Amino acid sequence: METNKVTGNDSKQYIVVTLGNEQFGINIQYVDNIVRMQRITRVPKAQSYFKGVINIRGEIIPVMSLRLKFGLEPDEINNATRILIIKLEPQAAIGIIVDEVKEVVTISDDNVDKIASSANDEKASYLAGVGKHGDGLISLLNLSAVIIEKEVDGK
Repeated sequence: METNKVTGNDSKQYIVVTLGNEQFGINIQYVDNIVRMQRITRVPKAQSYFKGVINIRGEIIPVMSLRLKFGLEPDEINNATRILIIKLEPQAAIGIIVDEVKEVVTISDDNVDKIASSANDEKASYLAGVGKHGDGLISLLNLSAVIIEKEVDGK
């Protein structure tokens, strides 16, 4: 029986999620929890892609729609819809709505191509790279760019 032994830093595990017909990979080290869709309490005067807040075991967590953040059509909530609870820092959690959670994959750094992006291409900054897995490609999300708001537009 042959096993793929991978050393230290040359591969990472990603949770593969779908938005529409696109697949995205989210580094598993930032995923705290995956929960079913639930009632979201709206927050007034929030950005349009912030859907509101949810209560997970007594913790109030803001929830954002990745579809709206990426400029896609609004979420279609169904039985496969999930909220991923992401923690970039131990004290700060945020929920992101995805259409479906597919699988967990391990992608070696050799199979990740970096994206060449210009400084003002905001959408490209959301991607850390593109991972090759099997016959398909998975867009790997740069979570800090997706979640942290840039204070550049004066709106």
